[in-house]
Amino acid sequence: MKRLLRYARYLLSFFLFLSSIGIYFTNRLMYMKKKEAQFIIDREKEAGRLNPIKYESLPKSEVLIPSPFGYSLKTVITEPYENNRYIIIAHGVTENKMNSIKYMNLFLERGFNTVIYDHRRHGESGGKTTSFGHYEKFDLKAIVDWLRKEKGADLLLGIHGESMGAATMLLYAGLLEDGADFYIADCPFSDFKELLSYRIKSDIKLPPALILPIADFFLRLREKYSIKQVSPIAVIENIQKPILFIHSEKDDYILPSMSQDLYDRKKGPKKLYIASHGVHAQSLNENREEYEKAIDEFLNEFVYPNDKFKRPDC
Repeated sequence: MKRLLRYARYLLSFFLFLSSIGIYFTNRLMYMKKKEAQFIIDREKEAGRLNPIKYESLPKSEVLIPSPFGYSLKTVITEPYENNRYIIIAHGVTENKMNSIKYMNLFLERGFNTVIYDHRRHGESGGKTTSFGHYEKFDLKAIVDWLRKEKGADLLLGIHGESMGAATMLLYAGLLEDGADFYIADCPFSDFKELLSYRIKSDIKLPPALILPIADFFLRLREKYSIKQVSPIAVIENIQKPILFIHSEKDDYILPSMSQDLYDRKKGPKKLYIASHGVHAQSLNENREEYEKAIDEFLNEFVYPNDKFKRPDC
């Protein structure tokens, strides 16, 4: 009997150990610490990427778009042009829509009306957890559907995503619907499991083969999806519309080889721009002239090749 009780205690201790690992790592994913809203605003202002007076003067409207999961998505639509060109901009994890203003300005200069929004659990949107694109892709679809319903089905629509926003965009296009006319994926991850394996080895020096199965089991219990389902590279061949992949060669958070792998697997129209300077999500900030050139070449080649781009007077 004593041996049986000892064995039961060992099993209980082992179960509690595995549970603590699973809860700890899923908490880190589900509730990743976000940057404070004021920090983002101050950072963008100090870097010259946000001019509050200019931003407030733009013709824009704020809309709460319903998510299929029961919360609202805070969305800002800027429409200085009476045309059918729109681009949706999806920010990265821990950021909010104010981080998207630098991309918004870039496309306003190119004659696009713009849509920026907060992902679930970010900024002013609802939602309790982050899923790195799994649930976020349905929210993106809700925004696309709303925009087409409100502005007309004949939109020339692009989607720009940064980091998790880029992965969300690719999952949306590859799994739900190839619903935009073009995509720009700035520093996306190609496969969430591969990214987590790299981060675990790099950050906490533990074997991913031990951690990931436990984390995945608890993620499926708690959030009803598997790490394996968050894999843009598994669905990239479903995307027929043009994609511009962008990555900084010095990015050590999401390796540039992930964009290269996505580019290699993508069929049909595509381009790849590897920026010389900057780390993660800094390609535009550190390589503005080359970044804009890559955008313009992509637009001229794939989006309106018979009507070469000219900047509007604005």
